[in-house]
Amino acid sequence: MAARPKGFKRLVFASVLVFTALIAAAAFVWRDDILRTSLDPKEPFQTYDPPAAPDYRLRAAWALMPENPAVPPASAPKADVFFVGPTLFDGGRHWNAPIDDPKADRLFRQVMAPNYAGPFVRVGRIFAPRYRQASLYTLMTLRDDAKEARRFAYGDVAAAFRHYLANDNRGRPFVIVGVEQGGTLASRLLAEEVATDPAVMARLAGAYLIDTVVPADAPPIAPCLAPRQPGCMAAWAQAFENEPERAQMILDRSLVWSSGQLVNLHGRVPICFNPLLGAVSTAEAPAKLNQGAANATGLEWGARPAFLTRQVSARCVGGVVRVSRPKSASLKPSGSWTDRRKAPAYNLFYADLETDALGRVEALLAHHALPKPRID
Repeated sequence: MAARPKGFKRLVFASVLVFTALIAAAAFVWRDDILRTSLDPKEPFQTYDPPAAPDYRLRAAWALMPENPAVPPASAPKADVFFVGPTLFDGGRHWNAPIDDPKADRLFRQVMAPNYAGPFVRVGRIFAPRYRQASLYTLMTLRDDAKEARRFAYGDVAAAFRHYLANDNRGRPFVIVGVEQGGTLASRLLAEEVATDPAVMARLAGAYLIDTVVPADAPPIAPCLAPRQPGCMAAWAQAFENEPERAQMILDRSLVWSSGQLVNLHGRVPICFNPLLGAVSTAEAPAKLNQGAANATGLEWGARPAFLTRQVSARCVGGVVRVSRPKSASLKPSGSWTDRRKAPAYNLFYADLETDALGRVEALLAHHALPKPRID
Protein backbone atom coordinates (compact mmCIF):
# COMPACT_ATOMS: atom_id res chain seq x y z
CA MET A 1 0.00 0.00 0.00
CA ALA A 2 1.34 3.41 -0.89
CA ALA A 3 2.33 5.65 2.03
CA ARG A 4 0.08 8.59 2.78
CA PRO A 5 1.56 11.89 1.69
CA LYS A 6 2.86 14.10 4.47
CA GLY A 7 0.36 16.79 3.53
CA PHE A 8 -2.51 14.37 4.22
CA LYS A 9 -1.13 13.48 7.67
CA ARG A 10 -0.78 17.14 8.54
CA LEU A 11 -4.38 17.72 7.46
CA VAL A 12 -5.62 14.87 9.67
CA PHE A 13 -3.59 16.14 12.62
CA ALA A 14 -4.88 19.69 12.14
CA SER A 15 -8.46 18.39 11.89
CA VAL A 16 -8.07 16.51 15.17
CA LEU A 17 -6.70 19.63 16.85
CA VAL A 18 -9.58 21.75 15.54
CA PHE A 19 -12.16 19.15 16.63
CA THR A 20 -10.59 18.93 20.11
CA ALA A 21 -10.57 22.72 20.39
CA LEU A 22 -14.24 22.88 19.39
CA ILE A 23 -15.17 20.28 22.01
CA ALA A 24 -13.21 22.17 24.66
CA ALA A 25 -14.83 25.46 23.66
CA ALA A 26 -18.31 23.93 23.75
CA ALA A 27 -17.61 22.42 27.16
CA PHE A 28 -16.53 25.86 28.42
CA VAL A 29 -19.55 27.68 26.99
CA TRP A 30 -22.02 25.11 28.31
CA ARG A 31 -20.12 24.26 31.48
CA ASP A 32 -22.96 25.37 33.77
CA ASP A 33 -25.48 23.26 31.84
CA ILE A 34 -23.14 20.26 31.99
CA LEU A 35 -22.62 20.77 35.72
CA ARG A 36 -26.35 21.13 36.36
CA THR A 37 -27.08 17.93 34.48
CA SER A 38 -24.43 15.98 36.37
CA LEU A 39 -25.64 17.18 39.78
CA ASP A 40 -29.39 16.77 39.17
CA PRO A 41 -30.77 14.08 41.56
CA LYS A 42 -33.24 13.16 38.80
CA GLU A 43 -35.95 12.39 41.33
CA PRO A 44 -38.88 14.58 42.41
CA PHE A 45 -38.43 15.96 45.90
CA GLN A 46 -41.92 14.74 46.78
CA THR A 47 -40.79 11.10 46.46
CA TYR A 48 -37.29 11.68 47.83
CA ASP A 49 -36.27 9.90 51.03
CA PRO A 50 -34.01 12.42 52.85
CA PRO A 51 -31.09 11.51 55.12
CA ALA A 52 -31.72 10.97 58.83
CA ALA A 53 -32.42 14.08 60.92
CA PRO A 54 -29.69 15.41 63.25
CA ASP A 55 -30.18 15.19 67.01
CA TYR A 56 -28.91 18.47 68.40
CA ARG A 57 -28.58 17.01 71.89
CA LEU A 58 -25.53 15.17 70.52
CA ARG A 59 -22.15 16.78 69.89
CA ALA A 60 -21.94 14.92 66.54
CA ALA A 61 -24.75 17.17 65.25
CA TRP A 62 -22.55 20.25 65.65
CA ALA A 63 -19.61 21.13 63.43
CA LEU A 64 -18.39 23.63 66.04
CA MET A 65 -19.39 23.82 69.68
CA PRO A 66 -17.66 24.98 72.91
CA GLU A 67 -16.16 22.34 75.16
CA ASN A 68 -18.79 22.96 77.84
CA PRO A 69 -21.59 24.82 76.04
CA ALA A 70 -23.89 25.29 79.04
CA VAL A 71 -21.20 26.65 81.39
CA PRO A 72 -18.78 29.08 79.71
CA PRO A 73 -15.43 29.59 81.47
CA ALA A 74 -14.48 33.01 82.79
CA SER A 75 -12.00 33.39 79.92
CA ALA A 76 -14.70 32.95 77.25
CA PRO A 77 -15.89 35.91 75.17
CA LYS A 78 -18.97 37.65 76.52
CA ALA A 79 -21.15 36.67 73.56
CA ASP A 80 -22.07 33.65 71.46
CA VAL A 81 -22.08 33.22 67.69
CA PHE A 82 -24.63 31.03 65.94
CA PHE A 83 -23.04 30.19 62.57
CA VAL A 84 -24.92 28.75 59.58
CA GLY A 85 -22.44 27.61 56.94
CA PRO A 86 -22.90 27.64 53.17
CA THR A 87 -23.69 24.79 50.83
CA LEU A 88 -20.73 22.42 50.55
CA PHE A 89 -22.55 19.37 49.17
CA ASP A 90 -22.52 19.06 45.38
CA GLY A 91 -25.53 16.81 44.86
CA GLY A 92 -25.99 14.12 42.24
CA ARG A 93 -27.81 11.59 44.38
CA HIS A 94 -29.37 13.58 47.22
CA TRP A 95 -31.33 16.83 47.25
CA ASN A 96 -30.10 17.34 50.81
CA ALA A 97 -26.80 16.27 52.29
CA PRO A 98 -26.33 13.75 55.09
CA ILE A 99 -24.78 15.59 58.03
CA ASP A 100 -21.82 13.21 57.97
CA ASP A 101 -20.88 13.66 54.31
CA PRO A 102 -17.05 13.40 54.47
CA LYS A 103 -16.26 15.81 51.61
CA ALA A 104 -18.61 18.50 52.90
CA ASP A 105 -17.22 18.10 56.42
CA ARG A 106 -13.64 18.38 55.16
CA LEU A 107 -14.44 21.55 53.19
CA PHE A 108 -16.08 23.06 56.24
CA ARG A 109 -13.10 22.36 58.50
CA GLN A 110 -10.41 23.34 56.02
CA VAL A 111 -12.04 26.22 54.13
CA MET A 112 -15.32 27.63 55.44
CA ALA A 113 -14.77 27.56 59.19
CA PRO A 114 -11.37 29.32 59.14
CA ASN A 115 -12.44 31.90 56.55
CA TYR A 116 -16.00 32.72 57.62
CA ALA A 117 -16.46 31.62 61.24
CA GLY A 118 -12.85 32.61 62.02
CA PRO A 119 -13.55 36.37 62.08
CA PHE A 120 -15.96 35.79 64.99
CA VAL A 121 -13.73 33.68 67.26
CA ARG A 122 -12.85 36.74 69.36
CA VAL A 123 -16.47 37.88 69.30
CA GLY A 124 -18.10 34.85 70.90
CA ARG A 125 -18.28 31.12 71.46
CA ILE A 126 -19.07 29.49 68.11
CA PHE A 127 -22.10 27.23 67.67
CA ALA A 128 -22.24 25.82 64.12
CA PRO A 129 -24.90 23.15 63.55
CA ARG A 130 -24.55 20.44 60.98
CA TYR A 131 -27.72 20.45 58.93
CA ARG A 132 -29.09 18.67 55.91
CA GLN A 133 -28.00 21.43 53.57
CA ALA A 134 -29.62 21.67 50.17
CA SER A 135 -27.17 20.63 47.47
CA LEU A 136 -25.21 22.99 45.24
CA TYR A 137 -27.58 21.95 42.45
CA THR A 138 -30.46 23.71 44.24
CA LEU A 139 -28.62 27.01 43.82
CA MET A 140 -28.28 26.46 40.07
CA THR A 141 -31.95 25.98 39.21
CA LEU A 142 -35.27 27.64 39.98
CA ARG A 143 -37.20 24.36 39.96
CA ASP A 144 -39.82 23.87 42.67
CA ASP A 145 -37.98 20.71 43.78
CA ALA A 146 -34.91 22.81 44.57
CA LYS A 147 -36.97 25.30 46.55
CA GLU A 148 -38.50 22.43 48.54
CA ALA A 149 -35.02 21.14 49.37
CA ARG A 150 -33.99 24.56 50.66
CA ARG A 151 -37.15 24.90 52.75
CA PHE A 152 -36.43 21.44 54.15
CA ALA A 153 -32.92 22.55 55.22
CA TYR A 154 -34.43 25.41 57.19
CA GLY A 155 -36.19 22.96 59.50
CA ASP A 156 -32.84 21.67 60.77
CA VAL A 157 -31.39 25.15 61.29
CA ALA A 158 -34.46 26.30 63.21
CA ALA A 159 -34.34 23.16 65.40
CA ALA A 160 -30.64 23.76 66.14
CA PHE A 161 -31.26 27.39 67.06
CA ARG A 162 -34.12 26.50 69.39
CA HIS A 163 -31.92 23.91 71.07
CA TYR A 164 -29.15 26.46 71.49
CA LEU A 165 -31.51 29.03 73.02
CA ALA A 166 -33.11 26.54 75.38
CA ASN A 167 -29.92 24.86 76.58
CA ASP A 168 -26.79 26.90 75.94
CA ASN A 169 -27.50 30.61 75.59
CA ARG A 170 -28.31 31.29 79.26
CA GLY A 171 -29.24 34.92 78.59
CA ARG A 172 -25.97 35.82 76.86
CA PRO A 173 -25.78 38.30 73.96
CA PHE A 174 -25.36 36.55 70.64
CA VAL A 175 -24.55 37.14 66.98
CA ILE A 176 -26.01 35.27 64.01
CA VAL A 177 -23.79 34.64 60.98
CA GLY A 178 -24.93 33.01 57.74
CA VAL A 179 -23.01 32.51 54.48
CA GLU A 180 -24.70 32.21 51.07
CA GLN A 181 -27.44 29.56 51.43
CA GLY A 182 -26.76 29.66 55.16
CA GLY A 183 -27.43 33.40 55.03
CA THR A 184 -30.77 32.84 53.36
CA LEU A 185 -31.69 30.37 56.11
CA ALA A 186 -30.47 32.83 58.76
CA SER A 187 -32.70 35.51 57.25
CA ARG A 188 -35.78 33.38 57.88
CA LEU A 189 -34.44 32.51 61.33
CA LEU A 190 -34.32 36.22 62.17
CA ALA A 191 -37.89 36.71 61.00
CA GLU A 192 -39.46 33.70 62.69
CA GLU A 193 -37.33 32.94 65.77
CA VAL A 194 -35.71 36.25 66.77
CA ALA A 195 -37.93 39.19 65.79
CA THR A 196 -41.04 37.47 67.15
CA ASP A 197 -39.61 37.12 70.69
CA PRO A 198 -38.71 40.42 72.42
CA ALA A 199 -36.51 38.67 75.00
CA VAL A 200 -34.46 36.98 72.28
CA MET A 201 -34.34 40.11 70.13
CA ALA A 202 -33.00 42.09 73.10
CA ARG A 203 -29.93 39.82 73.23
CA LEU A 204 -29.09 40.02 69.51
CA ALA A 205 -25.94 42.09 69.03
CA GLY A 206 -26.04 41.77 65.26
CA ALA A 207 -26.62 39.47 62.30
CA TYR A 208 -24.24 39.07 59.37
CA LEU A 209 -25.74 37.58 56.21
CA ILE A 210 -22.68 37.21 54.00
CA ASP A 211 -23.15 37.08 50.23
CA THR A 212 -26.89 36.96 50.84
CA VAL A 213 -29.73 38.83 49.18
CA VAL A 214 -32.40 40.31 51.47
CA PRO A 215 -35.00 42.70 49.98
CA ALA A 216 -34.70 46.21 51.39
CA ASP A 217 -38.48 46.69 51.46
CA ALA A 218 -39.08 43.72 53.80
CA PRO A 219 -36.08 43.05 56.07
CA PRO A 220 -36.60 40.53 58.89
CA ILE A 221 -35.06 43.03 61.33
CA ALA A 222 -33.72 46.57 60.97
CA PRO A 223 -30.64 46.93 58.76
CA CYS A 224 -27.40 48.27 60.22
CA LEU A 225 -27.25 51.99 59.42
CA ALA A 226 -24.18 52.78 61.52
CA PRO A 227 -21.22 51.07 63.21
CA ARG A 228 -21.80 49.90 66.78
CA GLN A 229 -25.58 49.85 66.25
CA PRO A 230 -26.76 46.72 68.12
CA GLY A 231 -29.65 44.47 67.20
CA CYS A 232 -29.45 45.05 63.45
CA MET A 233 -28.70 43.09 60.30
CA ALA A 234 -25.76 43.45 57.91
CA ALA A 235 -26.66 41.77 54.62
CA TRP A 236 -24.94 42.04 51.28
CA ALA A 237 -24.17 40.21 48.05
CA GLN A 238 -20.94 41.04 46.26
CA ALA A 239 -19.43 40.96 42.79
CA PHE A 240 -16.16 42.23 41.38
CA GLU A 241 -16.31 45.59 39.62
CA ASN A 242 -15.39 44.07 36.26
CA GLU A 243 -18.10 41.40 36.49
CA PRO A 244 -21.36 43.20 35.64
CA GLU A 245 -22.87 39.92 34.47
CA ARG A 246 -22.29 38.43 37.93
CA ALA A 247 -24.01 41.39 39.59
CA GLN A 248 -26.98 41.07 37.25
CA MET A 249 -27.17 37.31 37.81
CA ILE A 250 -27.41 37.96 41.56
CA LEU A 251 -30.39 40.23 41.00
CA ASP A 252 -32.04 37.90 38.47
CA ARG A 253 -31.61 34.53 40.16
CA SER A 254 -31.58 35.15 43.90
CA LEU A 255 -34.48 33.74 45.91
CA VAL A 256 -35.84 35.45 49.02
CA TRP A 257 -38.38 34.46 51.66
CA SER A 258 -41.99 35.61 51.46
CA SER A 259 -44.58 34.05 53.79
CA GLY A 260 -42.36 31.01 54.25
CA GLN A 261 -41.88 30.53 50.51
CA LEU A 262 -38.81 31.15 48.35
CA VAL A 263 -39.63 33.58 45.55
CA ASN A 264 -37.69 35.58 42.97
CA LEU A 265 -36.50 39.07 43.81
CA HIS A 266 -38.63 40.44 40.92
CA GLY A 267 -36.85 43.76 40.61
CA ARG A 268 -36.81 44.56 44.33
CA VAL A 269 -33.60 46.21 45.54
CA PRO A 270 -31.53 44.22 48.09
CA ILE A 271 -30.13 45.60 51.32
CA CYS A 272 -26.53 46.61 50.63
CA PHE A 273 -24.31 46.72 53.72
CA ASN A 274 -20.79 47.91 52.98
CA PRO A 275 -18.38 45.97 55.25
CA LEU A 276 -15.72 48.68 54.94
CA LEU A 277 -18.11 51.37 56.21
CA GLY A 278 -19.98 49.25 58.76
CA ALA A 279 -23.31 50.50 57.45
CA VAL A 280 -25.84 50.37 54.65
CA SER A 281 -24.54 53.13 52.42
CA THR A 282 -24.04 54.07 48.76
CA ALA A 283 -20.82 55.94 49.56
CA GLU A 284 -17.62 54.56 48.08
CA ALA A 285 -15.19 53.04 50.55
CA PRO A 286 -11.57 53.29 49.32
CA ALA A 287 -9.13 50.42 49.77
CA LYS A 288 -7.32 52.28 52.56
CA LEU A 289 -10.30 51.46 54.81
CA ASN A 290 -9.88 47.71 54.29
CA GLN A 291 -8.54 46.54 57.67
CA GLY A 292 -7.56 43.09 56.48
CA ALA A 293 -8.47 40.45 53.95
CA ALA A 294 -7.26 36.91 54.63
CA ASN A 295 -6.89 33.48 53.10
CA ALA A 296 -7.19 31.24 56.14
CA THR A 297 -7.71 28.01 54.21
CA GLY A 298 -5.95 25.09 55.87
CA LEU A 299 -5.17 26.93 59.11
CA GLU A 300 -5.75 25.13 62.37
CA TRP A 301 -9.08 26.12 63.88
CA GLY A 302 -8.74 29.25 65.98
CA ALA A 303 -5.39 30.26 64.48
CA ARG A 304 -5.23 33.90 63.45
CA PRO A 305 -4.34 34.40 59.77
CA ALA A 306 -1.97 37.02 58.42
CA PHE A 307 -4.01 40.06 57.38
CA LEU A 308 -3.60 41.70 53.99
CA THR A 309 -4.60 45.34 54.39
CA ARG A 310 -5.84 47.79 51.74
CA GLN A 311 -6.70 44.99 49.35
CA VAL A 312 -10.10 46.10 48.05
CA SER A 313 -12.39 49.07 47.75
CA ALA A 314 -16.16 48.60 47.94
CA ARG A 315 -19.28 50.50 46.92
CA CYS A 316 -22.96 49.65 46.68
CA VAL A 317 -24.39 49.84 43.16
CA GLY A 318 -27.97 48.77 42.53
CA GLY A 319 -28.08 46.75 45.74
CA VAL A 320 -24.86 44.81 45.13
CA VAL A 321 -21.46 45.52 46.73
CA ARG A 322 -19.05 46.06 43.85
CA VAL A 323 -15.55 45.14 45.00
CA SER A 324 -12.27 45.96 43.29
CA ARG A 325 -9.96 43.11 42.36
CA PRO A 326 -7.64 42.26 45.29
CA LYS A 327 -3.93 42.74 44.81
CA SER A 328 -2.75 39.51 46.43
CA ALA A 329 -2.66 36.29 44.41
CA SER A 330 -3.90 34.43 47.51
CA LEU A 331 -7.25 36.22 47.15
CA LYS A 332 -8.09 34.96 43.68
CA PRO A 333 -10.86 32.46 42.82
CA SER A 334 -9.48 28.96 42.27
CA GLY A 335 -10.52 25.35 41.95
CA SER A 336 -12.85 23.42 39.67
CA TRP A 337 -16.09 24.70 38.13
CA THR A 338 -17.91 23.19 41.09
CA ASP A 339 -15.61 24.83 43.65
CA ARG A 340 -16.05 28.24 42.01
CA ARG A 341 -19.81 28.02 42.52
CA LYS A 342 -19.30 27.83 46.30
CA ALA A 343 -18.21 30.49 48.77
CA PRO A 344 -14.62 31.61 47.98
CA ALA A 345 -11.73 30.09 49.90
CA TYR A 346 -10.76 33.50 51.33
CA ASN A 347 -12.48 36.43 53.06
CA LEU A 348 -11.95 39.94 51.69
CA PHE A 349 -13.41 41.53 54.85
CA TYR A 350 -12.04 39.26 57.59
CA ALA A 351 -10.67 41.95 59.94
CA ASP A 352 -13.46 44.38 59.08
CA LEU A 353 -16.13 41.91 60.19
CA GLU A 354 -14.26 41.08 63.39
CA THR A 355 -14.01 44.75 64.34
CA ASP A 356 -17.61 45.44 63.37
CA ALA A 357 -19.03 42.54 65.40
CA LEU A 358 -16.93 43.35 68.47
CA GLY A 359 -18.25 46.90 68.37
CA ARG A 360 -21.89 45.82 68.23
CA VAL A 361 -21.45 43.39 71.13
CA GLU A 362 -19.75 46.10 73.20
CA ALA A 363 -22.53 48.56 72.39
CA LEU A 364 -25.22 46.06 73.36
CA LEU A 365 -23.55 45.32 76.68
CA ALA A 366 -22.99 49.01 77.41
CA HIS A 367 -26.45 50.32 76.61
CA HIS A 368 -28.88 47.50 77.31
CA ALA A 369 -29.80 45.65 80.48
CA LEU A 370 -29.70 42.01 79.47
CA PRO A 371 -31.47 39.25 81.39
CA LYS A 372 -29.15 37.64 83.89
CA PRO A 373 -27.70 34.32 82.67
CA ARG A 374 -29.68 31.32 83.88
CA ILE A 375 -27.79 29.01 86.25
CA ASP A 376 -29.30 25.58 86.90
